[in-house]
Amino acid sequence: MYSISKLSRDVSEPVIEVDDVVQCFRVIRERSNTLREVFATLHRHRTTFHRFEAVKHVSFKILRGSTTGIIGRNGSGKSTLLKVIAGVYEPTRGQIRVSGSIAPLIELGAGFHHELTGRENILINALLLGLTKRQIQEREQSIIEFAEIGEFIDSPVKQYSSGMYMRLAFAVATEVDPDILLIDEILAVGDASFKEKCYDRLRSFHNRGKTIVIVSHDAGMIKSFCDRVLLINKGQLIADGPADEVISQYTQIIEAKLPTMAIR
Repeated sequence: MYSISKLSRDVSEPVIEVDDVVQCFRVIRERSNTLREVFATLHRHRTTFHRFEAVKHVSFKILRGSTTGIIGRNGSGKSTLLKVIAGVYEPTRGQIRVSGSIAPLIELGAGFHHELTGRENILINALLLGLTKRQIQEREQSIIEFAEIGEFIDSPVKQYSSGMYMRLAFAVATEVDPDILLIDEILAVGDASFKEKCYDRLRSFHNRGKTIVIVSHDAGMIKSFCDRVLLINKGQLIADGPADEVISQYTQIIEAKLPTMAIR
């Protein structure tokens, strides 16, 4: 179950509650090794699936105004978990409760229409994130200036580089001024000077009491920004604590020095 309510004024109250969440997918199991087997499968019109749990009974709460990092190996389930929080996926089991408005930066170019221009995509994305047309018009120039798109703002976004996508998506999401900002590796794209510009805006968000959740492999960035870090391994939450401690445990797992059993 996924629910959104008005943001509580009490900073001690959680704005994100993840309660025993399980996220499952169906994965095709059948594998054909020869052309004869491929044609036999097509003739039968039958495909075998197996159930894959990407997130397994995960529970935690995030307080208003905190900056939380989520780390883990590729395929560990951290990005899936962020999409569940964002409402992209309905959890298979458990509950997600979110208090306040969310701006998700969870996939490069997500929500952009490739045939439309950057300016047109600003309008569409900002409307989806809750702004009125008048508010968008008031903020459009700030978005364009921050994104540093230049003359390409009136070109179809299908012509954009990955860095241009990131700049425009970040500019729109942060100019909307949400209560909660979700970021999944999008800052891994782009040059150093623009990344620092994004980091400055994240610091401003944090200083104004906004809630930020970041999925990243960049340990330095996680240490710099996050009050708390969650470590996901094979779909399970195995560590939750200060950045230095959890990143150290993650490093040991990567180096195969620590068993991947749950840490309580």
